[in-house]
Amino acid sequence: MNHFKYEFLIAGVAGGTMSTLLLHPLDLIKIRYAVDDGRSKLNLHHNGLSNTFKKIIISEGYSGLYKGLTPNILGSGTSWGLYFLIYNYVKAWLQEQKSKESLGPWSHMLAAANAGILTLLITNPIWVIKTRLCLQYAEEVHLSKTIKYFGMMDAFKKISQSEGIGAFYKGLVPGLFGVSHGAMQFMTYEELKKFYNIYRNRPFNEKLGTIQYIFCAAISKMIASTVTYPYQVIRIRLQDQHHNYKGTLDCIRCIWKYEKGGGYYKGLSINLVKVTPATIITFVVYENLVNYLISLREIKLY
Repeated sequence: MNHFKYEFLIAGVAGGTMSTLLLHPLDLIKIRYAVDDGRSKLNLHHNGLSNTFKKIIISEGYSGLYKGLTPNILGSGTSWGLYFLIYNYVKAWLQEQKSKESLGPWSHMLAAANAGILTLLITNPIWVIKTRLCLQYAEEVHLSKTIKYFGMMDAFKKISQSEGIGAFYKGLVPGLFGVSHGAMQFMTYEELKKFYNIYRNRPFNEKLGTIQYIFCAAISKMIASTVTYPYQVIRIRLQDQHHNYKGTLDCIRCIWKYEKGGGYYKGLSINLVKVTPATIITFVVYENLVNYLISLREIKLY
């Protein structure tokens, strides 16, 4: 139990919350791009980032850019907090087995995979609610059959009543495949930090400066996001209340049938615009806060 340190949880929650507060509108737009299959009756086709911003503001007001903010903050804060807590626990346990020898990329991927699976199982219901709230359009007011959600708790109640508890785990299968995203990101992040310290002829686990954390976080996120993006499109569409797929394979088949390969990458450019600064904010806040909290612990110990 000495590997469980609350500092990782607190710092992760802080980093995830901060990035979400600043960049939620881009996340909402990315989600809307991802579900745009060109066949919706709501005429929701998008023609560029600025055009989509204007369209949302005109039809839904500035508050429309912040639909789903509450579950997004709760989901991001909880996810990053749990992820860093579990990741560092597994990493510390693996490091204990190797003593002073640095962990390799496969060890980092193993730690990240464990963290990703456990975090997803806990937080998937929050992401379903967030997706539903983000995909409520002003154009739906004339559709009598459309369920209207008035906030996070109302969405939880209505989804439970109309679809059952199983609905909160829609998108879980592609989400589990998406664990590879976090594994790839953290492996790249850790290896970049290690290589930089080796380049400087310093211990592999020495703390870096803010600029170095920014560089490592940005590069690792861009690589992981580009390689694994299709799972996000599939996951979001399965959670979308406007689509009714029979499952993951049916979703994959429909995207290929109507949109070909490009359908799996809808919203990628917007995603990179959003996740790169979001990851930088999250990791910089996390690294600096966790170092500060751990230093306070050491002061109290001595």
